Amino acid sequence: MRVLVSNVFGLLFLGAFAGVFYVWSSLEDRSERHKRRFTVPGGGSFSPKVPVGLSAKTFRTLLAVPAARRTQVTAHEASENPAGSGRDHVNGNKSTAQWGSVKLDSPVEEGIFWSAWLEDLLPVGFAEDYARAWRDRARAARVVRLEPGCGRASNQLATFADGSKACVRYGINADQVQGETLTYYLAFLLGLTNVPPLVLSQLSVDSEQWGAVRTRVGGLQWSDQAVVSLTEWVSNLSGVVTPAPLRQESSGLRPELRNEATAELLELMQWSDLIVFDYMSANFDRLVSNLFSLQWDARVMERDTNNLLKTPRGDLVFIDNEAGLVHGFRVLSMWERYHQTVLGSVCVFRKRTAQRVAELHQRRDSRRRLLELYTDSEPLAAKLGFLSDEHAAVLQDRIDSVHKHILRCKESYGQR
Repeated sequence: MRVLVSNVFGLLFLGAFAGVFYVWSSLEDRSERHKRRFTVPGGGSFSPKVPVGLSAKTFRTLLAVPAARRTQVTAHEASENPAGSGRDHVNGNKSTAQWGSVKLDSPVEEGIFWSAWLEDLLPVGFAEDYARAWRDRARAARVVRLEPGCGRASNQLATFADGSKACVRYGINADQVQGETLTYYLAFLLGLTNVPPLVLSQLSVDSEQWGAVRTRVGGLQWSDQAVVSLTEWVSNLSGVVTPAPLRQESSGLRPELRNEATAELLELMQWSDLIVFDYMSANFDRLVSNLFSLQWDARVMERDTNNLLKTPRGDLVFIDNEAGLVHGFRVLSMWERYHQTVLGSVCVFRKRTAQRVAELHQRRDSRRRLLELYTDSEPLAAKLGFLSDEHAAVLQDRIDSVHKHILRCKESYGQR
């Protein structure tokens, strides 16, 4: 009898221990996923295949871009000042996080457009007046320090005499600085305020702007008179994981949204702009590269998206756009099927963005308008150059493709 009782207690003890161990293991697993911003992966409906002639290597190796993964690591580091301080935002600088799970009305109107009440809540980002004032200051600012902190070693984090900072992009080739610059002005043309302001500068150690860092410039082996870009450095940013509707296990971002909190909807609204923007500029170095990488990394969508960050207020910040337009157009044949897949995953748009796209489609003057905006805003435009006629035609074709896609979405969902 005593032996039987002992066995029963032993079994109870083992059962209790196993239960505690299971709960502890689950909590530990959740904690680890939370720390790494992972979510539970699902099955894939995207089935990316390696384009002909490409082996299973990372896309940066494929394109012979030396250096490690380009991310503004320093942008993640702690700072005493909040991101984009002084920027003009709507609604008394309320962050999207402050809206929590509040949901006011249907998030979609007219079948495929984000509702006006959501538009009213969306942070402005880098407002036009703010961006213009920053560019004016940066052109006259004296650089007093250069240090690593803006991705690859050829780029540098510059500190100006007033303590503000900017990322200096010294391109390995002309495509990179030109692509970064023209993509910035394309965003401006589309009315997008998620790209940090940018100016060009011509390196000269004898100039007032660069004279204080003469030794450092020499050590970096930067060529005298080279044209570089200066982009506002924004502190206190965090990484952004691809949202569930845009994951491989989802059917895409469609008007049938269910149970999303207001903060989530505001982020999805910005993602819809990002996908249109990256398709037009053929920028493969963000969501498209993640889709491509699924063939050997099934969890890539669970990690932070390349070249995309977020402020505490909830604005998405589209950084490092050097792959857009010029270089993106040169290698378009390698990436087009992925661009098409990503664009096809979205059928909800900001009405203002759709209107800008429709206008550029109808007038068919994207080259002229982009060139005028660029040359009117940037004194060094002539030195850096502009799109070739061939690439300008590609841009117009991609604008037309986005417009047609929006019309198809309207045909499918507009009468609902």
